[in-house]
Amino acid sequence: MDLDQLSVSHLAHFVGVFSNQWVLGEMSRAGFGDLRESHGYLIQHLLREPHSVGELSKLLGVSQQAVSKTVAELTRSGYLERQPGGDARVRLVRLSERGHEAVVTARRVRDRLDRRLLRRLGERRASALGAGLRELLRELGGADAVKARRVPSGEAQS
Repeated sequence: MDLDQLSVSHLAHFVGVFSNQWVLGEMSRAGFGDLRESHGYLIQHLLREPHSVGELSKLLGVSQQAVSKTVAELTRSGYLERQPGGDARVRLVRLSERGHEAVVTARRVRDRLDRRLLRRLGERRASALGAGLRELLRELGGADAVKARRVPSGEAQS
């Protein structure tokens, strides 16, 4: 396959796929090898405040069963904790100390990747690339979803 013949949308997709693989590899080396890309879609909603499984289900656009399964997995791995909600019947999910450590580590890893790409492209090309990608994101109607942390996972919705 000739990379010069690929469309911009294909190139953007492939760069995203391989940058996420690189990040997950670095996260694994940092002691967070049990995290998957899909976990980030749930974790992002717990950065500011705890949520119930039902709230997370609505935010993610997936079934409560799917959220419960992921919450159980991340709780067993030590990334999440449960706490009582305002209603005795509702339990809230929040990031644990290990969960916060993973978020901080992921941010550092992504910063390192950005610095690597900046060195490769140079300031002018990297700035132009970022501007172009932001423009395309707005053109495709994704800017508001990114700002609201409501980016679909791209996986089949349950």
